[in-house]
Amino acid sequence: MSVWVRDVEVEPRPRATARRRGPNALQRRKQAEIEELLEEGRRRIGALSEREFLVAGAALYAGEGSKSDGRLAFVNSDPRMVLFFCSWFRRFFEIDESKLRFRLYLHEGLDLGAAMAFWSEVTAIPVSQFGKPYRAAADPSIRRSKHPMGCGSVDYYGTRVHRAVMGVVHALLEFPLALPG
Repeated sequence: MSVWVRDVEVEPRPRATARRRGPNALQRRKQAEIEELLEEGRRRIGALSEREFLVAGAALYAGEGSKSDGRLAFVNSDPRMVLFFCSWFRRFFEIDESKLRFRLYLHEGLDLGAAMAFWSEVTAIPVSQFGKPYRAAADPSIRRSKHPMGCGSVDYYGTRVHRAVMGVVHALLEFPLALPG
């Protein structure tokens, strides 16, 4: 408070209670467009063939996966992405399920037990194969929204399997593309 006005008494005015309004015309148009384009996306993608599933998983891993030799790690907070990766990984590579691990990053104050049960169901990795979770202290200056179930990392150690995954990733990235211009 300024030194100039620190002694001025201020009578707080009661706030009028705001009435709850529905979405305005712009919000309704935005929502209609989102729904229309989601449906269009579903029509355009359709059902994935085996080959398309392999290619999509390779692209996903190329963008989100670890590239260090001998270790696969896929990190994401979106359960759909993690489920897609786990399904792809199990479908196209010979893996030892006992070598699958899951690590959880979860803000303090959020329910650790619920998050672990949630990710175990998504990944089909038993909680007994989860590593020690990382509990982050909430810092409102960095982020206001927190993922209620945290962010997870699916890990697998195996040089041959990692090299097989990187083989399909490299095959995808070496595909000749015509750049516009």
